[in-house]
Amino acid sequence: MRIDADNPVPIFQQIIDRLRASVAAGVYKPGELVPSVRQMALKALVNPNTVQRAYEHLEREGILVSRRGSGMAVTEDAPRLAKERSVEGVRAYFSEGITAGRSAKLSRAAIEDIYRKAWNGHADKTPEDRQ
Repeated sequence: MRIDADNPVPIFQQIIDRLRASVAAGVYKPGELVPSVRQMALKALVNPNTVQRAYEHLEREGILVSRRGSGMAVTEDAPRLAKERSVEGVRAYFSEGITAGRSAKLSRAAIEDIYRKAWNGHADKTPEDRQ
């Protein structure tokens, strides 16, 4: 898990977003354990309290459940919930970008052009994405 210390998004939120995306993508399946707080903290090079905060948030969302003596497991509803939350998050980021563009008096066409250039700048594109 890559955490970007220069990103204005708080570290615990980056952990939430990445774990949620991993669940939505099927990296972690229902019933599977996610890395322990200590393992995740070492992997992400962050304070364990930050990971604990992220895990507690995901538990409140219904994506993770605490299993006494085992750790945190992915819930049965997690894939659906994670996907819904991921869509909401992407929509919110787009909305923020549109608001910033409009505040800068950019036209819709200019904002759409910025989006296309950003999309095309991703190296992990599939052939369908290049169209």
